[in-house]
Amino acid sequence: MIPYKHEPFTDFSQEANYNAYVEALNKVEGYLGQDYPLIIGGKRITTEDKIVSYNPAKKTEVIGRVSKASKDLAEKAMQAADETFKTWKKVDPAIRADVLFKAAAIIRRRKHEFSALLTKEAGKPWAEADA
Repeated sequence: MIPYKHEPFTDFSQEANYNAYVEALNKVEGYLGQDYPLIIGGKRITTEDKIVSYNPAKKTEVIGRVSKASKDLAEKAMQAADETFKTWKKVDPAIRADVLFKAAAIIRRRKHEFSALLTKEAGKPWAEADA
């Protein structure tokens, strides 16, 4: 197992880091305004009713629209999670840990993209989004 260490903060005074973040912001701007379905039991479900997320720094900019779950859909999601947990809890802990390590590697590779989303959706300054 890889020992835990805190992810280092990005020094945006370095031109390469600054440019990488600007590039990530541009990438994120390219897919703003999309509709996102619910995913319940591996199935994508689109509803008429949506939750719209706006950029708090630019209230006319739509970050995205997420399908809104009804009480019945929320119950189906809970049931699907409960059923999935019945098998997931029996999976070897090393395999479950490996899934988390792989997810962490993906987040690390896309760090600036995820931070740029925080800047757009939550109005976070670059350094706070990075942290």
